[in-house]
Amino acid sequence: MTKKQFLAAVAGELDGLSQSDIKKSLDYYSEMIDDRMEDGLSEEEAVAAMGSVKEIAHRILTEFPLAKVIKVKHRPSRGLRAWEIVLLILGSPVWLPLLAAALIVLLAVYIVIWSAIVVLYAAELSIGAVGIASILGTFLCFLADKSETALLLFGAGLLLVGLAILFFFVVIKATAGVFWLSKQILRGLKSLLIRRGK
Repeated sequence: MTKKQFLAAVAGELDGLSQSDIKKSLDYYSEMIDDRMEDGLSEEEAVAAMGSVKEIAHRILTEFPLAKVIKVKHRPSRGLRAWEIVLLILGSPVWLPLLAAALIVLLAVYIVIWSAIVVLYAAELSIGAVGIASILGTFLCFLADKSETALLLFGAGLLLVGLAILFFFVVIKATAGVFWLSKQILRGLKSLLIRRGK
């Protein structure tokens, strides 16, 4: 396959994207093929080294926002017939609430996960604040001639500040994990939509 044929085939798979998006993607892969040809490969070898047209199109589409992917890959090939519209309308009291419930449950799970992260940050701040308040309270106890209480407060304050510092790294890792999980779920959803659209 020549470079021109390869790029035309990739453009065909991306039908539905804007011309500027297609051009940008094709320019990138055209440059990659040119670089491989400069390294000594023939045009056919450089094109073959790129991978299949379907793989390239899949890779390109995963880089676009989910709304664009749905628009590109899930366009109806024909309009709805009258009996299909009637069935959709008659079935809407059943399928519409079920769809809404499923979406609400998914949204609720996502909100609960992020709420847990917010709670972790609140606990982190609370532990740190109590630790600092305990250390500051040490001075008040010394002024009131309660040295045993002052030492107890100072030790507890140091312990809480130390725990807050350690807990901070746990909270950061948990936040990074939720971001990573969100990204993987979105990427998986996009891949699923791209595959179903084929």
